Amino acid sequence: MLNMELYPTSSVTVYTQPTALDLWRAAYETGCPAALWRLPNRPEKHLIIHFGDELPQLPADLEDLPAGFAVSPFHNPDNERTLFLRADAHYIFTGDEVDEHVSEIENKQADAFRQAVDRLMAAPASQPTAAPLFTDVSKPDEQRRFEAAVAEATARMKQGEMRKVVISRTKTVQFSTEPDVVQLFDKLCEAYPTAFVSVVWLPERRQVWISATPERLVSVDANGIFKTVSLAGTQSAYDADGRLKQTSEAAWTQKEIEEQALVGRYIIECFKKIRLREYIEEGPKTAIAGNLMHLKSDFTVDTKAVNFPQLGTVMLRLLHPTSAVCGMPRETAKAFIRHHETHDRELYSGFLGPVNIQSESHLFVHIRCLKLEGQTATLYAGAGLTEDSIPEREWHETEMKCQTLLRVMND
Repeated sequence: MLNMELYPTSSVTVYTQPTALDLWRAAYETGCPAALWRLPNRPEKHLIIHFGDELPQLPADLEDLPAGFAVSPFHNPDNERTLFLRADAHYIFTGDEVDEHVSEIENKQADAFRQAVDRLMAAPASQPTAAPLFTDVSKPDEQRRFEAAVAEATARMKQGEMRKVVISRTKTVQFSTEPDVVQLFDKLCEAYPTAFVSVVWLPERRQVWISATPERLVSVDANGIFKTVSLAGTQSAYDADGRLKQTSEAAWTQKEIEEQALVGRYIIECFKKIRLREYIEEGPKTAIAGNLMHLKSDFTVDTKAVNFPQLGTVMLRLLHPTSAVCGMPRETAKAFIRHHETHDRELYSGFLGPVNIQSESHLFVHIRCLKLEGQTATLYAGAGLTEDSIPEREWHETEMKCQTLLRVMND
């Protein structure tokens, strides 16, 4: 039941309940890890709070974990370094209704959080503020270094050392004031209804990670239906006049078709490794993800029909990191990335999402994301390279990907 305060008036009974902003601010102030998210094409929004001194790092075993939210870095050998936020408090927002489930945990974090919620609810309601201004932090050599890495990667692939590699870069912006991440979350939900939108607060790192990712890694629903996707190839969803294009208008190059096919073939190879033949493949087809278009194929398995309840965990271990964020062969691509990227990917291109929430688990590839540290935001974007890649075009692709979040901040 919701924990509500009852205020009788002359003839009307008024109930008050915490808002997502109240709860988020309480978690932020008291140092309680928190995750706020909305699944693709779903109306409800979820918020969980973790009460504990520090987040555990666990193997991402979907069948064994309690209800919570998983966040994995890109470098995660055997998926054993996954950060896990327990759903010690779980709030579901559907329109103006809030459903609350709070554990009986009693510790200093839980007590401090509850007190902060009461205080924030009693305070006068704050008015929505204008989005803070932000400016780019100049990195004069960033484009030159990135394009040089692309040129070397294409040369290596022409020599047969790799079939694909994904090189990423960062873009840093400085805000005039610390942004309201709940307000930004709501804007992203409105702008990108088909994306997985999330905000994660990690107090140990003093970081907030914000993302609107179009790429599902693995999911298993309450009926045991497993899903994953092959997503690659990128072009603007708008034409030269700023008009939103129809998917039928997308023209894909041979390079982009081959890039997407490599990801799809890798998924099928993983199915073959575990001797799974009963799967459905749909696509490739053009999919719109915010301001971008991609080529996408969907893969579906009925885990009950094939008697494979552990399929989600098994495929997670086989797929991460996918060729869509790493490359093929995987170890060769990883080595190239370590040598040529001058930044730490941290949680970018890892995976994240709810685990065993309402008997479902949904993990997404952590792309189209930024890391917020106070008033400084670091955006991450990568380009999938094949031997046909052109350095200047790949740089432009990463700029378009950064705009997924930046264009919403500008609104």
